[in-house]
Amino acid sequence: MARFRAGRVRPHMTPAPVLSIAEDAETLAGQAARFIAAHLSDARARFSLCLSGGATPKRIYELLGAGDLGVLPDWRKLHLFWGDERFVPMDHQDSNFRMAREALLDHVPIPPSQIHPILTGTGTPETAAADYEETLQSFYGSKTLDLERPLFDVTMLGLGEDGHIASLFPGTKALGERGAWAAAIIGAKPEPRISLTYPALESSGLILFIVSGAKKRNILARVLTNDLTLPASHVATRGTIHIFADRAALPD
Repeated sequence: MARFRAGRVRPHMTPAPVLSIAEDAETLAGQAARFIAAHLSDARARFSLCLSGGATPKRIYELLGAGDLGVLPDWRKLHLFWGDERFVPMDHQDSNFRMAREALLDHVPIPPSQIHPILTGTGTPETAAADYEETLQSFYGSKTLDLERPLFDVTMLGLGEDGHIASLFPGTKALGERGAWAAAIIGAKPEPRISLTYPALESSGLILFIVSGAKKRNILARVLTNDLTLPASHVATRGTIHIFADRAALPD
């Protein structure tokens, strides 16, 4: 199996992604939820998790919130962040924050000060991105990312049918951003978005790709063969990349 790589080569890359195959989307969500819960349970200190939007992640959050996973995570250790957000009010039906709040946050005792949403609905997408970068840097304790000290313990990523991750869409200026940790994404979709950039997304001990459904089969095959025309193929990390996929998404 090919590894995820990027045009900018870094030393000691993960040699290949770990692939976990589930029979269906529900089994996939259960496997991923148990995986995250176990890592949170094992954490000795604070644990930072970067969330993804989408239907399959929503089901993962619901299972985490239900708590019937065979482990008892200490939610007081958890700090939550978002990989991207639509520039809509935080109670909007399309808000990734609202989805995570309804599926997970309303059901588990995470201290409110440890929930770090991308603040939207006022100001501009550019100011929202800059403000979120400050939030990330304050949590991290530095304005410079250290390859030896990941920003996140776990980063969740979906895989769009066009190969996008977070809101890093093909052809967008943010694909080339190497300085900022977050960027405004204008014009790729009807609504502006805020997305973490490659440096922030890749600064993670574990990157979990969540891929479900037959519509993702072709794009997953292209990513696994390092089609560098796709944003997802440019993820490069010193951490581990783990792909959770159901059989419908698995290439032939």
